[in-house]
Amino acid sequence: MNLTLHLTDNCNMDCAYCLREKCPKDMSEEVLFKACDLAFSKGLRAGLCFFGGEPLLKKDLIYKALDYCENKVKETGMKFDCKMTTNGSLLDEEFLKRAAKAKMGIGLSFDGTAQDVCRVFVGGKPTSSVVEEKAKLLLKYMPEATALATIAPQAVPHYAESVRYLHELGFKHISLVIAYGRKVNWTDEDLELLRDQLEQTCEYIRELFIKGDHIFVGPIYSKIGECIRDKNPAEKCHLGVRQMPVTPSGELYPCTSFIGDPDYLLGTVYEGVNDNKLIEISKRASTPATCVGCDLVKRCTNSCGCSNRMNTGNENEISPLQCTYERMLIEISDALGEELYNMDPARFAKEFG
Repeated sequence: MNLTLHLTDNCNMDCAYCLREKCPKDMSEEVLFKACDLAFSKGLRAGLCFFGGEPLLKKDLIYKALDYCENKVKETGMKFDCKMTTNGSLLDEEFLKRAAKAKMGIGLSFDGTAQDVCRVFVGGKPTSSVVEEKAKLLLKYMPEATALATIAPQAVPHYAESVRYLHELGFKHISLVIAYGRKVNWTDEDLELLRDQLEQTCEYIRELFIKGDHIFVGPIYSKIGECIRDKNPAEKCHLGVRQMPVTPSGELYPCTSFIGDPDYLLGTVYEGVNDNKLIEISKRASTPATCVGCDLVKRCTNSCGCSNRMNTGNENEISPLQCTYERMLIEISDALGEELYNMDPARFAKEFG
């Protein structure tokens, strides 16, 4: 069973696009251990994702969770995986040594050259110089770590150069998403500039491909790979099935964006998951009516209830912004994929097959 542990609702950064409300609410050891027990209660493997707020504000809980789960592995014979999403500002060698021992996957929220545009410390101080040094330290211990960049409208001019910067810093895996929600306002001009930046990013990927260098840039690589593998590549929403958030107080929800909504409460770490409620909620995820009949319906994230709810207030209603972005992304990714295939079919098959 996979759980996302919201160790704290507090954070030391004040990011312009963040939708989480900061408050000094931390997970107790009792809730932590109950969550660990729940993760080991079903299936053949247990998975934890340390999240926040900023999870490294509660390093002590992470250490205790790792020790506890490693003992559970010995007791049960089950496999255990762990990962963490962090702003990186509190990373240090002691933590990274322990994380590496646990084979923890770490995603570093780092917007590249746009870092100081939207991601500042509480109080307004810039974060780029601190996070750059922490990124280097992270890559020393975990060369396969992922950079997670969020692109807000005001940061769009930095999109392509941020990919280049992060790659030159040492990241081989870069995940780029655009900012959604009530704190951002995308204009037609922003989207046109975004198209240009996506095309510049594809040009950089093309340069690296010619050199034989490897980089994974999501979502561009994802769109290409999903298409050629002849699967239904749509990012289907699995509310509460793939990863279930746990609040500091121990409540269980199907997705982070639904935390606090009693209609989506799935149970607690004390009582366990209400399976009937989980089945009922998971059935809510469906293709929006406005998307039925679209030629790209199977290649689009139209059924991501989280994004839909952030943008429209309805988990089954896609926003014009998301539709425009997905169409743009698929068109540009397909053009790049065709070009790379024509350059070197064997290499293309190896990278994307």
